[in-house]
Amino acid sequence: MKAVMVMFDSLNRRYLPPYGAADWVHAPNFARLAERTAVFENCYAGSMPCMPARRELHTGRHNFLHRGWGPLEPFDDSCPEMLTDAGVYTHLVTDHQHYWEDGGATYHNRYRTYEFFRGQEGDPWKGHVADPEVPDSLKTLRGEAWRQDWINRRYMTREEDQPQTLTFDAGLHFIETNKAEDGWFVQIETFDPHEPFFSQEHYKELYEHGYDGPQYDWPDYRMVRETDEQVAHVRYEYAALLSMCDRNLGRVLDAMDEHGLWDDTMLIVCTDHGFLLGEHGWWGKAVMPWYDETIHTPLFVWDPRSRVRGERRASLVQTVDLAPTLLEFFGVGRTPDMTGVALRETIADDTPVREAGLFGAFGGHVSVTDGRYVYMRACADAANVPLAQYTLMPTHMRARFQPRELAEAEFVPGGAFAFTKGAPVLKVPGFAISPAPHGTLLFDLATDPDQLDPLVDDSLELRMISMLVEAMRAADAPAEQYERLGLPARGPATEAHLLVRKQREEAETAAGAAPVDPAEFPDGPRSVHAPIRELFADAAAEAVLRELGLGRLVDGGVAKMVGDTSLLQLAALAGGLLPATALRAVADALAALDTDPDADPAGDVAAHGVRA
Repeated sequence: MKAVMVMFDSLNRRYLPPYGAADWVHAPNFARLAERTAVFENCYAGSMPCMPARRELHTGRHNFLHRGWGPLEPFDDSCPEMLTDAGVYTHLVTDHQHYWEDGGATYHNRYRTYEFFRGQEGDPWKGHVADPEVPDSLKTLRGEAWRQDWINRRYMTREEDQPQTLTFDAGLHFIETNKAEDGWFVQIETFDPHEPFFSQEHYKELYEHGYDGPQYDWPDYRMVRETDEQVAHVRYEYAALLSMCDRNLGRVLDAMDEHGLWDDTMLIVCTDHGFLLGEHGWWGKAVMPWYDETIHTPLFVWDPRSRVRGERRASLVQTVDLAPTLLEFFGVGRTPDMTGVALRETIADDTPVREAGLFGAFGGHVSVTDGRYVYMRACADAANVPLAQYTLMPTHMRARFQPRELAEAEFVPGGAFAFTKGAPVLKVPGFAISPAPHGTLLFDLATDPDQLDPLVDDSLELRMISMLVEAMRAADAPAEQYERLGLPARGPATEAHLLVRKQREEAETAAGAAPVDPAEFPDGPRSVHAPIRELFADAAAEAVLRELGLGRLVDGGVAKMVGDTSLLQLAALAGGLLPATALRAVADALAALDTDPDADPAGDVAAHGVRA
């Protein structure tokens, strides 16, 4: 038996023909794939975003209630490692640069062998001291990743030099080399169509649209401020990169045909999550609720045992089910810590495996769906506390935990969580963008598939709360998550736990608020216009920001990603991190440094939810 997984990143199912894409999207091989596989209508991601999703692929269980972005933990099960230990040859080919960062460095070593191809999304690859030439662009965040990406692009002028192409080349080489052997699993994983949406001209020519504005293929994660023409242009850029993905998918299908692999080889085609391309007035993911376009994912599976092809599956499944599915295919039992379920019978005849799907990101909304209704639970209080990370691998995406973060850490004895297998863990105070500005949301996908009209229905909300609490308990959620969300850690949910109606007016007010005008704020080196990195390099400004609870912007590794961003820009990206009222108070506090160094700036700010 053999297995091939083709994994994409940020694959929005609404751009795929099998899921109802517009007829202008050129993706014939995804249509061809649907004819050869079981197509899942109700697949949902779980722990968000990229690396938490991959941790689920290894462990078969949710992790976002306990941990943000981070490596595999010493106590984690790993599906590829379990397969290797059982005698299955496992191989990873990928251009996903996060595997080689602090927050992802324990994943690729779980495969017997692996290959990595450089250059995606500002990957620190080619070294150029001189700054690159960069065209006029609509992109706001222009930090180190932006600079590096323009250096990297100089080495990708041909399609054959693109990391996506090299990844598929390597995966197909593995298949060609080992087609006559038995007992192997290869994961062909590309970072595309994740932003930036960089592809060669012949893919862009599939989507001619007469755009002559500034360069724009890398939108920031924020509310849409662009014109309709500019939004359409970004969507076409995404579609062009998707068409490149489609071409390489076709190469895998060709190999399956050529080598007769359909007879004994499982094929899984999946993604970690989707991407908002202007829907709901947002770009990207993570800083807004996990709407359908981002969390309701495509999934295609061919199982040579049942040989189901060209059929739809309506059962609710999740990313956590993929590890148990692979293990079962190779005759390896899942561990007691895996909450996912093998999909063999679901593929064969649509046998249900769950009533509820749990999803979310650390410190954000905690959401649940039954396949029709979607309930997104926000924090009960705007401060979004308490919140803690549980880990034995204290790293963020691109940084180690800082001593300041660890100063308040405490050891939690082994046995507190069953999935740590008796190991104690560090409990470290956590930090996340508050979901409070969006409020708690409830949707009916049967009548409102685009999630444009949130419901206010107390009886339905109470049913969904009960489903959510049950799912959280099954995931062994820590006590502070129930407190943060205003939910019962024990006992039944009651009407006292309802939040939709309570938070609706405030959320609608926040949604309708006008964007902040930079001209309203004082300028200067100590101001909300200055890069965050420069503010924290100024001892007086740093002291003020720490006093106001914003120290986690650097202590939590955020500065590695947005250090070149101003507080003004950060507020535009994530209102739950720095609301407009709090931004004005911070601006006044920084300005007071120059006029009254002895003033206490904290008093006026605490009321605005800035403290972390």
